[in-house]
Amino acid sequence: MFIGEYLHTLDPKNRVSLPAKFRKDLGRTVVMTRGLDHCLSVYPKKEWAKEAERHASGAGGTAAARGLARLFLAGAMEVDVDASGRVLIPDHLKNFAGLSGKAVIAGVADRVEIWEESAWEAYTAAIERDADAYAEQVGAN
Repeated sequence: MFIGEYLHTLDPKNRVSLPAKFRKDLGRTVVMTRGLDHCLSVYPKKEWAKEAERHASGAGGTAAARGLARLFLAGAMEVDVDASGRVLIPDHLKNFAGLSGKAVIAGVADRVEIWEESAWEAYTAAIERDADAYAEQVGAN
C-alpha cells in the first residue's frame, strides 16, 4: 500500500525521482496515466491490469463511462524506472498535470499520484478545510 507525500524536483529531461519507499512495490516498469483533479496516476503493472479492466468494462456504456475510459486508457504509457529510481514523464502527461519545477509524489493506496506542487497545496488546503463535511457525505466517523 502506498502512503505518504514527498516533494521532488522535475529535472530538465522531464524525469522525477520516485520515493525510495515506493520503488520496490512499483517495480521496474510502471503505468502512468492521467488522473482525476489534473494529477498523474502511477500504477504497478499488476494494479494497472485491474484498473484498466475496470475502465474497459464500461467503455461501451454511458457517455461518462466512455469518457473516463478514454481519459485513463488512451493516455496511459508504460514507463521504465531507471537505476536511480527516476521516471520520464511523457510530454502529454506533463502538460496535462501542469508539471514544472517541483512535484509532489503522493501515495494513495493502490497507486502513486504526481501533482504540480501548487495544485497539490491548493487541493489539500480545500480537503483539510472541508474534511468534516466530506466524512459525513461518505459516512466516515
